[in-house]
Amino acid sequence: MRLAMIWVLALLLAGPVRAQDYIETSGPLADEDFYRLVACAAPPRGPCAKPAVRWPLGTVLKVAIARMDRAFLGRPQARARAALTRAVQYLNTAGANIQLVQSNSPAEADIRLYFVDNDGRTPLLGKGIRGFEGALVRGGAVRIWWDQTGVIQGANIVFTRRLAISDYESALLEELTQSLGLMTDIKNSHYNGLSVFAEDSNAAKQLAPQDKMALRRHYPADETGLRQSR
Repeated sequence: MRLAMIWVLALLLAGPVRAQDYIETSGPLADEDFYRLVACAAPPRGPCAKPAVRWPLGTVLKVAIARMDRAFLGRPQARARAALTRAVQYLNTAGANIQLVQSNSPAEADIRLYFVDNDGRTPLLGKGIRGFEGALVRGGAVRIWWDQTGVIQGANIVFTRRLAISDYESALLEELTQSLGLMTDIKNSHYNGLSVFAEDSNAAKQLAPQDKMALRRHYPADETGLRQSR
């Protein structure tokens, strides 16, 4: 089956931002507006600009570190692994109808993480990471792909050594959340330091109440929540 692909540049990336990487709003958003913005790039009371895609409901997703270059050995590696463990725990306790488990087998993983020795100023070339050939990743980025029915088939997440160690917790939580299909950030000062979807802030190290709400709507106990929100 032909696969579609879309990429989401992380908050940590610099340079020109392509259309619909974020939606600019002001003040606190109603839950419905917040969810539709992050799930399908819909401005408040506006139409979706991206397809709503997700993993199958109830899936247990395997998450694995597929690459850890020598530049990350020592404290960076330990901090990254701890941040991954916390991010998985936060997502698993959000109440969404999906679960993540850490795996030691990248070949079997649904979501693969790559810690690449790159300075963030030069494109990634010859790394063999799907979706990232020629990409400029100055901090962290995620690529996901899905089939024609909107079911996500896989996700790759890349971090470069330009990412500050102090940002690992927020970056891993943000990228893992976006790998679940919530692909659009919110440019809105109200959410700076509060939501993992805040475009202009990298301070949220836990999921905010509306972040959890969005995950539960995207992965409800049945199909009702997603159908009503489209």
